[in-house]
Amino acid sequence: MIIIGIDPGTSIIGYSIIEKDKSKLTLIDYGCITTKAKIQDTEKLIEIYTDLGKIIEKFKPEKAGIEKIFFNKNVKTAIDVAQARGVILLKLRENNIEIEQFTPAEIKISVTSYGQADKKMVQESIKKFFKLKHIPKPDDAADAIAAGICAANTLKTKWEKYFLQLHGQL
Repeated sequence: MIIIGIDPGTSIIGYSIIEKDKSKLTLIDYGCITTKAKIQDTEKLIEIYTDLGKIIEKFKPEKAGIEKIFFNKNVKTAIDVAQARGVILLKLRENNIEIEQFTPAEIKISVTSYGQADKKMVQESIKKFFKLKHIPKPDDAADAIAAGICAANTLKTKWEKYFLQLHGQL
């Protein structure tokens, strides 16, 4: 199964493409969608929508892992990211991609086993897990890889699905 991991933003949106084959994960691609700095918000949203569409068309993911919004003080930034996230969710849904949403702590736990891990710990864990020569950069791409790993970890086997259906839990 092909999984897309996404770290939402407005100027930089991290993405990753991970393949899960049984219990093996393979990092296929990662990078960032970047928007032009001095354009209107509506134009940025169109760029995000279009560029994400190209990635989806190229890799044909079946499942997505996306980070939920977390903000501390800057409400303006949170609103902008929420708008971009809405466009991302729309594009994923239009392509019939199953969407899993995770808190930053859930994503960190899936990669480092520690919900308060800093960015460096997440990057180092990803580097070791996929046996990469360098830490994945920028941070947004590394966060997207972590979101993809988190989504991969939620996949259920055919037997698990059967059992949950049998007991009315799926």
